Formats: sequence, C-alpha cells, structure tokens
Amino acid sequence: MNNKEMLEPFINESVFSDEAICEDCLLELFDRNNRRYLYPYTSCPSCGPKYTMLETLPFKRQHTAMKHWEMCAACRKEYEDPNDRRYQSEMNSCPNCGPDYRLYHLGNVYDGEMMFQIAVGLLHSGEMIAVKSNGGYHLVCDATNIDAIKRLRKKIHRERKPFAMMAKDMEAVERIAHVSDKERKLLTSQRRPIVLLASKGVLPDVIAPNNKDLGIMLPYTALHHILFHFGAPEYLIMTSANYPGEPTIHQDEDIFRFAEAIDCACLVGERPIERSVDDSVVKQTKRGMLPIRRSRGFQTVFPIALATKRPILAVGADLKNTITLIKDDKVIMSHHLGDMTKYAAQLKFEKTLESYLRMFNISLKDTVIAHDLHPSYFTTQYAEEMNGYKHVAIQHHEAHLASVLAMKGEFERPVIGIIFDGTGYGTDGEIWGGEMFVGSLSRGFERVGHLRKAVLVGGDAAATMPVQALAGFVDDKDDIKMLEEKLRLPPHFTNARKIKAKNIHCFPTTSVGRLFDAAAAILGFHHDISFEGEAAIWLEHIATKGEWEEVYRFPWTGKELDYRPLLHDMILAKVKGNSPSSIARAFHRGLAQGVSNAIRSLSRQYEIDRVVLSGGVFQNSLLLADLSEMMEAAGIEMLFDGQTPVNDNGISLGQAAIAAMKCLKD
Repeated sequence: MNNKEMLEPFINESVFSDEAICEDCLLELFDRNNRRYLYPYTSCPSCGPKYTMLETLPFKRQHTAMKHWEMCAACRKEYEDPNDRRYQSEMNSCPNCGPDYRLYHLGNVYDGEMMFQIAVGLLHSGEMIAVKSNGGYHLVCDATNIDAIKRLRKKIHRERKPFAMMAKDMEAVERIAHVSDKERKLLTSQRRPIVLLASKGVLPDVIAPNNKDLGIMLPYTALHHILFHFGAPEYLIMTSANYPGEPTIHQDEDIFRFAEAIDCACLVGERPIERSVDDSVVKQTKRGMLPIRRSRGFQTVFPIALATKRPILAVGADLKNTITLIKDDKVIMSHHLGDMTKYAAQLKFEKTLESYLRMFNISLKDTVIAHDLHPSYFTTQYAEEMNGYKHVAIQHHEAHLASVLAMKGEFERPVIGIIFDGTGYGTDGEIWGGEMFVGSLSRGFERVGHLRKAVLVGGDAAATMPVQALAGFVDDKDDIKMLEEKLRLPPHFTNARKIKAKNIHCFPTTSVGRLFDAAAAILGFHHDISFEGEAAIWLEHIATKGEWEEVYRFPWTGKELDYRPLLHDMILAKVKGNSPSSIARAFHRGLAQGVSNAIRSLSRQYEIDRVVLSGGVFQNSLLLADLSEMMEAAGIEMLFDGQTPVNDNGISLGQAAIAAMKCLKD
C-alpha cells in the first residue's frame, strides 16, 4: 500500500475527527420500536467518534476499538447494503452485538434503564459521577447545586478555575447566557465545542468565579441525550476527570482509582478509548471564531500548500502542546496534548507522536524535526534525542506569527507581526513576550520592536504572584510610595522589590502577559494565581463592567512600547478613588492605542498595510475589539485565522511552516 492509499480513507472519511450524534440517530435513540432504543453507542458514518477509536490506518473496524465486537446479522446487513445509511459504518453496533455501559456505585453495578435512573437520582441529590464520553471521562454534577460544586472543587484541587458546563438544549442555554446567532451556530455545529458565552448571572458564581463568561456545550453523545431524557438536571458541570495539569483520564482502571480517591460513582462504557481527546473551547470575537483549545471535532488535515522534499515533524511548545506533521503535501496537526511539565502529559505526547509516525509511515531518519528554541523545554530535549535527518530550532514568537500565515496560505507577502504572550525564549537568550516583527514566511522575520524590558523577579515564580510581577515593572520612587502607602499592597510586593534590588534570580523580560498581571495587582488581585491567565481574565472581567474616561499613556518610541506611563496613570487613578472597572477599561484602551500607534508607525516605515496579532494575550476579546476598531480606521488589514488558536496550541503549526520554508532554501 502506497502513501496515497494510506491517506485516502483518512481524508475522505474525516477519521481524525469526532462529531456529535446526528438527528437521524437521535430519532432512532428515542424510538421505542427501534432496536437501538436508548442504546448509548448509537452512531452512523455521519456522526460519532472515529479519531478517539482509531489505532492505525486505514480506518477499518479491525483497526479501531470496535475490533473486540463482531457485528450481528442485522448490523452486518446495514454495513453491506449500499442503500443503507449505515453502509460501511465501521463503528456499527446495537444492543445485541455491541458494547454497553454500567454504573458502579457503592459496590453495586447497574445496567439498563435502572442505570440511567439511578445516575440521574445521584446527580439530583448532589453527588458527583465520573462519566465516560468519546474522548475520556468527565466529572459531572448538578450546576445549580452550590455545595456539590464546592465539594468538587475541593476534591480535585481546582480552587477558582472555571468549570465547563453542559446544558440540556438551546432553550436552557439562552436562559443563562447571552447568545448571538454566530454563537448559536457554534454551539449546534457537529463539532459541539465548549463556547464561552457572556453570563446573565443566573447560575452560581462558584461555577466561574470572577469571570464574565460561562463555558457551555450541548450534548454530543447518545449517552448525554439519554441522561437528559431520564431527567438529569438541565445544567451539568462537565469538567475533565483529571488532576490539575494532567491529561483527561480515559482508561477504566485509572478512573476507578480516581473515583475512589474523590468518592464518586462511575458510569463506565465498555468500548475502550484509544486516545484521550479534550473538549474543544472557542469563543466568538469581533474578528470571528477564536479557538482557545483546539481538540475534539476540529479539522486535522489542512489544505496548505507546503510541499517539502522530506517529511517534517514539529513538536510544539511545552504548554498547550500539539504536534504537526507535513508529508506528501498534507499538513496534519494533532489534538491538544496538554502541559509537558506533567509526566502523564509527556506519556500522552510520546504515544501520539509514535502513532502519527506509524500511521503515516514516516521514517525518522528522513525527517526534519522542528522544535522550540528553549533548551530546557521537554519537547526540545525530546526532539534533540530523536534520530532525525536534521533538527531545526524555531523561535517561539516567530512560530506564533508563522502559524497564522500558514493557515492563511500567505507565504510571500510581508506583514507586521504583533506577538504578545507570557514568556518565550528569545534569540538573545532573554525572556520575550511582547514582540514586533516585520517579514514574511518565505524570507523570514526581523524583530523590529518590543515591550520595554522589565524584570522577572524570581524567574517563573513571578507568573504565579501578580504583586511579584508588579515589583519587576515599577522603579519610580513616587509610584512605589503610592503602592505601598496609599494602596497598601501586601508585604510580598516589598519583599519582591528587595530581591530585585539585590538582583537575586532576576531576569530581563518583555512579557506583556506579566504586564497584565502587574496591572491586576494594582487593582487588587493580591493572591496567587491558581490557573494560567487567571489575573488577566479577572482584569478583562472587571473592565467589561466599566467605561474608560481617559486613555492611559502607552507611548511607542520607535523601538519600544513604554509601559511606565501606563502603570503610573493606573496608580494615580486608583489613588484618586476611580473605580477598578473604569481603570481596567482605560488600561485596555491605552494598551490598544499604544499598539495601534506602533503598528501605524511600522506601517509607514516599512510600507506594509497588513498586520497579524498572535500570542495568548490576544485571547482577550476587549483588546482584540479595540485594536480591530483602530486598524479599520487606519486602513490596515488584520489577518485573522479562525481555525488555529493564538495561544501555544498553534505553535507546532508555525514551527512546521518555518521549517518547510527553510527546507525549500536548502
């Protein structure tokens, strides 16, 4: 079998995607006269899981998790009949021949309708259940039960991170959140992602503390619909079953140990899951759909014209990791693999990488391997140990920029690139995070500006404590005095300044992510960060409640964006007694105005009228909307891609694109 034959079934059947149950299968599911009545594994060629079931290519039953079940005569007849809608449905099964579910609770095992009735009763009584879905287990409880949610937070050590929810139907969604037509389309699409929607404040704040949005999805498996059919609460917390930072549990033996530790029931499906795949997360912005986590349901093969002489493997970054392959004019990007600082995520990365190489018949010795420039990344070290044809180190922020250009098919025309994130290893060995580039994919990028350098006090620890980040941004004596005496910042701020003065474990940084943390600290975010981006999300949350009365100064010097006037204006406004919401809004507006001024200046200097915004900071809807408005007024085109996240989920695609350009020149 040649390479083209290997890829054909994968492309034609979209087997690297899992889709929501279709309307035809739903009709059968609740038809008492149908043999698949209330069967949790009901699916057809148009719906259901494929990628999470796939062991190898081509996509045939013997290469999937369904290899353990032989079709009965009725299912086989459907499979072989060209006129049947289940013709060649590799996942075809029914209650007579396929896998089923069992509920395990307090030493008892239930099946059939009683299983669903007891599960629903547990949810109404405030209990938690680990529920097996297509790509892994969810932890589920009643989203209107404050005590149940608090207990869940305590059990899995998620103090404040927002929980995802599942609503029974669109009517239920509209009662608790503001929903636009475009958001409704996202919610009801076959992808069935989690969509971030503006909350109406109906449900308890404990679901998403200090957050203007609720992450909501609609049912996408037969099992989900069955639970609601039996009367489950119409709003369910449905969060990944894992400990913070670790992959979603997908093995049954692992979920039993996990459930015992947190004291919950288990609704376990017999069909194995070949790979854990998280729910995708998206939000609608002024520029269109913005993926936050690109996983279940998203397209994996891209029609990008990146023809290369050799296969390319890009291993991504250490946070929000994905991997990308280029082979035979095809660009293949994996699902979200997680945080590579966790051992379990590293194992998931290795397994996915090995399965991709095997499925696409790629020989490492002929493969160009692209990785991040950071020498201490797990992915960098893993890549360097691989026996590839050649290793290519790609600068983090250039990869962010390249990911957007690759998806847009823009290889030649020059752009201005504004890349803002938390941290990335720079070509000078320093910690970057507020970068400006000019160039193109084919000719390369030149760093032409950046945020004024601040100090990362205590290294990575500054990312976990906003007042510590603030200490690295403030040097003016008057500002420091106002912060300590007027605003009464906690002692941690003063201690961090002392460390900074002694230059103990301090590093220069241009991180805009840390600038957001510093701004949050000025406005009262004084505790530690319990999940990535918490302070910035809080800052955006309070900003949406206010109106800017003045534009805080964020001047562009021709090489640097100077944050000192911006923070000074914030401190003065806080001392004067201005509301935190109006200050937060003015911070966003000032930041956007400063960036807009820089883009206009670079546009005139280099005669370029196109800009790309990327990096995790641009997940901020408010900042993105302000900049969109300013770019439109300036007549500068913003290149935006609605398929690839601007955060590190898209890094591997950018690495692969830059490596491909380098190979063409060799």
